[in-house]
Amino acid sequence: MQEDVVLQAEHVSKTVDSPEGPLTILADVSLTVRAGETLAIVGPSGAGKSTLLALLAGLDSPSTGRVVIAGESLGDLDEDGRASLRGRHVGFVFQSFHLIPALTALENVMLPLELRGDADARAAAGHALAQVGLEARRGHYPRQLSGGEQQRVAIARAFVTQPKLLFADEPTGNLDTATGQRITELLFALNRDRGSTLVLVTHDRALAARCHRVLELEAGQRVELEP
Repeated sequence: MQEDVVLQAEHVSKTVDSPEGPLTILADVSLTVRAGETLAIVGPSGAGKSTLLALLAGLDSPSTGRVVIAGESLGDLDEDGRASLRGRHVGFVFQSFHLIPALTALENVMLPLELRGDADARAAAGHALAQVGLEARRGHYPRQLSGGEQQRVAIARAFVTQPKLLFADEPTGNLDTATGQRITELLFALNRDRGSTLVLVTHDRALAARCHRVLELEAGQRVELEP
């Protein structure tokens, strides 16, 4: 049903200028993601995976086509409007963690709540850190945390706003295999418990296989969407 649709891309393309002329990074990609689904975006390096994720999340604008999040067309919003929509509905987990070095773990998790004016940001952030097993590290700075711990802080920050939609770009890419597996389990467990929707870019086929559906890109074009 249409009311279950959280994310929709309609004939989305991205073209940029290059010394050789216009370069198409993404060509005519359409997809629909419903509430509670998990979708993996896979493909070789340079296939356009991260570009598609940026367009779906409203971090970049398509050259043609449109993206709709929670019933709102991103193209109808200015940058402030897109930022407000992301603050209400979207969480992010990146390969490089993107924590703020001058803030403690607790303060990093509090940040998106403070930006949208939540009154109980400290308590909610503390609870989120406890959920990822880092309550004892709340006063530590990113430089004092391991890679796996930093990614757990990033996951707590992503989920603390209770987003309808979570985007994850190679969330285990900078971690060793064992740590990556623990982060994967945590990501899927939290996603399942919160009832949110996960869109995941990964080169890891085993990780992609855990998702409900897999979208494969090659040279900027949609090759396959399973099942």
